[in-house]
Amino acid sequence: MTLRIAEIFGPTIQGEGALIGEPTVFIRAGGCDYRCNWCDSLHAVESRYRHTWSPMSPDAVWTEVLRLSKSRPLTVSVSGGNPAIQDFGPVIERGRSMGYRFACETQGSVARPWFSALDTLVLSPKPPSSGETVDWDSFAASVAAGARAGQTVMKIVVFDQADYDWAKTAHARHPEMPLYLQPGNPEVDPETPVDLHALADRLGWLTETAMADGWFAPRILPQLHVLIWGNKRGV
Repeated sequence: MTLRIAEIFGPTIQGEGALIGEPTVFIRAGGCDYRCNWCDSLHAVESRYRHTWSPMSPDAVWTEVLRLSKSRPLTVSVSGGNPAIQDFGPVIERGRSMGYRFACETQGSVARPWFSALDTLVLSPKPPSSGETVDWDSFAASVAAGARAGQTVMKIVVFDQADYDWAKTAHARHPEMPLYLQPGNPEVDPETPVDLHALADRLGWLTETAMADGWFAPRILPQLHVLIWGNKRGV
């Protein structure tokens, strides 16, 4: 079996969501079934970058994780693109046998049996600003596939009021899932400096809106890696 891998990097910290700040090695899969307007990982999504992806066996992927982590167990995050369009089950099985923990972030458009082997499944449905439409039946199937995971959480990026209103509706479909909100970053070019003041303003607006609304379900967090490194790849 061959996996399409855009990059493997770390250890660094997880920059967002339920595991924010946790030391992590990232396996970024190549390929995605979505084309979000503000995607910050186009190098792992669009076919024009396919020549940069590496075909790797699960053993080769795991060998690189071991090299980067110096064989010291930590959290391994499988992301993308959409990692759910590939079979990462053998990698997760190999790593779990050696004491590593696994997280995966996906939009919930494709359910996989290996979700059940994860320590953390992050389902990130895309709001209106993405230009995508969520298939809630597929999302529910992904929730069910992760029923035996250590934890399953929902994470939503919010750019504006329409996204905020949509996030409330989305969470109402699955109120049992812990919810994480983060302000959207419109600048995705790795070579362009991030406007941290604009991000702080959006974070402030999102926090104040939820508090004034009496909506206390979500944890509202920044993208920590963006605050530290901007859009630089591989950190």
